[in-house]
Amino acid sequence: MTRWPLTPRGTGAVLLGLASFVLAPIVGVPALVFFGVLLVAVVALSFASLWLGHRADGVHRSFAPDVAAVGGEVDVRVRVDSRSMLPTVVGTWHDRLPRGVEGEPTGVYPALRSGLAAGSHRVDIAYRVHARRRGVRPIGPLVVETTDPFGLTRRLQQLGGSVPLTVTPAFIPLEVLDDLPGAAGGTMQSTTDRLGQGADNLIPRAYAPGDSMRRIHWRASAHRGELMVRQEERESNPEAVIVFDRTAARWTSEALRSPGEDPGFEAAVSTVVSAAARFVREGYSVAVIDVDGAELVPGLEGGDTTALEAMTTAFATLTARRDGSLRDLAPLFAGSTLGPVVVVTGEVDVTDAASLAPVVTHSSMPVLFVEGSADAALRTAREAGWRVHLLEPEDELDSLWPGGVGTEGMRAHAG
Repeated sequence: MTRWPLTPRGTGAVLLGLASFVLAPIVGVPALVFFGVLLVAVVALSFASLWLGHRADGVHRSFAPDVAAVGGEVDVRVRVDSRSMLPTVVGTWHDRLPRGVEGEPTGVYPALRSGLAAGSHRVDIAYRVHARRRGVRPIGPLVVETTDPFGLTRRLQQLGGSVPLTVTPAFIPLEVLDDLPGAAGGTMQSTTDRLGQGADNLIPRAYAPGDSMRRIHWRASAHRGELMVRQEERESNPEAVIVFDRTAARWTSEALRSPGEDPGFEAAVSTVVSAAARFVREGYSVAVIDVDGAELVPGLEGGDTTALEAMTTAFATLTARRDGSLRDLAPLFAGSTLGPVVVVTGEVDVTDAASLAPVVTHSSMPVLFVEGSADAALRTAREAGWRVHLLEPEDELDSLWPGGVGTEGMRAHAG
């Protein structure tokens, strides 16, 4: 790193030495030459003591937790293995933080004894930061400033490199879904395909490990002398679909370039993640797709929190996309009947709202999240059957569901 290597005291010593060389012949005092040489030599030796035989053998950085959510705290730990032939005095250190991560990464770097007698030294540094913006944020390198025992020279060292900290979207613990027609929340439901009228027309088959006990055909089991299950009755998890409209035209240009820069897009990302988490915990099979039907993450099964964590981590780097249209969405739902369908998008107009109307008939709970849009567009969406909610800025996400995810929490808002 480039910085003037002399302290104010060292700079003054060098200037005084040079002045002695100039004044010696003028005032006729030869001893000033000796004095000037002595001052310059002391500064040079002090400089050499900082650079000769002093090195950092290893720098190890760790985070706790390894992955942080927006708004969360992270403990940063840095371990420096250092060796010095000559003793050093107390110095200072500071760590470099990127945009989106806040903290006070500075402190006192301890004095080191001579490595000739003590060997290598281990210096442990710890501090806490706050994750403010989503993305992969590089932390480091560590910068250490030390001076010689006389305080004449200083050395600025850059130790190690940067280590990326993954900051995931802000997460909101939503309330239980309690107003779905037919069944509450994500309780297991069964659907039956019958070839004829009555249970006697069902075709039984032999029980296989993993079959639900609720599917056992007791009459056939008694007749065959072994457990039999209904062939045509199949058990399935209720399904939920979350559509995230990432079309660049819906958001600012910052959402296209890098994560964490567009507050509206960040609110949308957090809404998608929070809704997916609620559905998974309620037992839903969840598909998270773009407006063209492309999966943003592999399908999530009910109760699979591991896949949910993987989705949250993957969304740390999610950005907007250049192409896409809400008009492409309705055909994807043709011929299907699903549970909740949540559409998260930016600003919409009347045409966009009208193009979403056919989706309502394929969902037991259609919910539309939009960034500030015209009253006419919101009215068109509500009249079509959507529960409309306005996206809030990132720092107000906790107000998205003031009363839970039920009728009260997802009530329609006037523009």
